[in-house]
Amino acid sequence: MISEWLVAVLLLIGGAFILIGSIGLVKMPDFFMRLHGPTKATTLGMASLLIAAMIYFTHSQQGFSVKEILISIFLLITAPISGYIMIKAAIHHKLAAKKGTKGLDNIEDD
Repeated sequence: MISEWLVAVLLLIGGAFILIGSIGLVKMPDFFMRLHGPTKATTLGMASLLIAAMIYFTHSQQGFSVKEILISIFLLITAPISGYIMIKAAIHHKLAAKKGTKGLDNIEDD
């Protein structure tokens, strides 16, 4: 009974974070700000959904569910790396940022 409530709460939290990340992806004014939605909020939302799936499948089947742990590790390793690579590519191609963004003076060419 408690595990059902915990799964439901984790699913709602995960869905809310994914929704907030998706809205941020659409609403932010430039590429540098837009990248925060999928790399921050959506990663946290997916982690919450995967924890909920792990709890559900552990209680509904015999044994511990390892697939969700492997997916979580893969997601937590690849999301920051891909975000970093996209930011470096945007800086390399001198992609315009919104005027007034803090830190624009600190961007250096490699």
